[in-house]
Amino acid sequence: MDIKQPGHTIQQLNQNEHVRFAIADIDGVLRGKSISVAKLKKAAESEAGFCNVIFGWDSADLIYGEKGVTGWHTGYPDSKATIDFSTFRRTPWNHQIPFFLADFRHAEDLSAVCPRTLLRNIAAEAKLLGFEPKFATEYEWYTFEMPESGIGTISESGTKPITAGMFGYSMLRTSQYSSYVNDLFGMLREFDVPLESIHTETGNGAYEAAIEYTNVEEAADRSVLFKTGVKEIAHKHGISASFMAKWSEDLPGSGAHIHQSLWDEQSSANLFFAADNEAGMSQLMRHYLAGQLHCLPYILPMLAPTINSYKRFVEGSWASTTVSWGLDNRTTAVRVLTGRPESTRIELRVPGADVNPYLAIAASLASGLYGIKHEMDLDDPTQGNEYESEDAVGLPKTLKEAVSNMKGSDIANELFGEAFTSHFIQSRDWECLQFEKAVTNWELKRYFEII
Repeated sequence: MDIKQPGHTIQQLNQNEHVRFAIADIDGVLRGKSISVAKLKKAAESEAGFCNVIFGWDSADLIYGEKGVTGWHTGYPDSKATIDFSTFRRTPWNHQIPFFLADFRHAEDLSAVCPRTLLRNIAAEAKLLGFEPKFATEYEWYTFEMPESGIGTISESGTKPITAGMFGYSMLRTSQYSSYVNDLFGMLREFDVPLESIHTETGNGAYEAAIEYTNVEEAADRSVLFKTGVKEIAHKHGISASFMAKWSEDLPGSGAHIHQSLWDEQSSANLFFAADNEAGMSQLMRHYLAGQLHCLPYILPMLAPTINSYKRFVEGSWASTTVSWGLDNRTTAVRVLTGRPESTRIELRVPGADVNPYLAIAASLASGLYGIKHEMDLDDPTQGNEYESEDAVGLPKTLKEAVSNMKGSDIANELFGEAFTSHFIQSRDWECLQFEKAVTNWELKRYFEII
């Protein structure tokens, strides 16, 4: 996404209003500021200063224990943030305040680890190969009544979903909360995050939404804005929205499925489609899919980045548990959809809703291109229930195991560069460390009195 002329955008702004801009950190959390239009003009001329601590702490603002791209050893200086004026939109649920996305593409200290910049670079590589990647995401999430003590105080014992019972595809439930659903559709489209559909999922207060497909970079932008938009709109309705991968052991998890295809440079022909074979899959599509499956065990932390992510990988739970693919098969890691030229695609079903969209999409595209470059062969598809397969390669059961796989392979370094891979692995090691020293509710319930 090229940066449009800032001057044209700034002319559309009221000089007395303020604007908001945000950057996605390594966990996909938007970190931002509100600034005056006058300061925005200065940023257009010489970048915007943004404290680089956002790549030196975790999602809870705890400083990483080891030295990395930034830390106490650097003094946490301001880095050069590039405001992308092509992302300009107004926020319909917040007084139409102008909003922009930014990244660290020109910051010497952070460009190599910035998720949005990483995706831009991989997308540029695809275009050099003659491909126009088109992507879309669909998200599942749970909705709860806002606790009396306010947002940020949710706990499993104190949560109350807005609706009760397992009622997937319910017309009744969406009607009961029609003002919320209507605002999601209308306000997100006005926010340039157009949705194709919303429906309830199986689970108390569970929803799923599909975002319209577009070029790969815009798809990632829409994804990160969708997550924050859903939360902000929900709050206006006295609702709390959660994108945890698995909030309750008794209910299905929340996925973030990634739909992918490669088109020609003019975006006129879907290169995954083939009319000359029964499956409708081109050789290019087969190479791409083979690469994604080959790399999957070694890049999984980018698709399942939290301790909680791995609680979702349970047989019979609608979440994948193995390295596998099938034709229109929802028990496999990758579901292949063929038939029409315009809609032939693959659906990666591994990611949970807790992903950083930039990293999950970057990992998907880079691993697919890896398969094309190496002309990788594709194994036969799963027929029937993949959960019953005895020969399939299983996905790692924990984040620690997945990070170990990533460390033990050169694939991540080849796909994403050593600087990014080193920083990302450090952040996931830190995540594991925080969990290992925590005393959980499960431990208290099990051991507090009886042991």
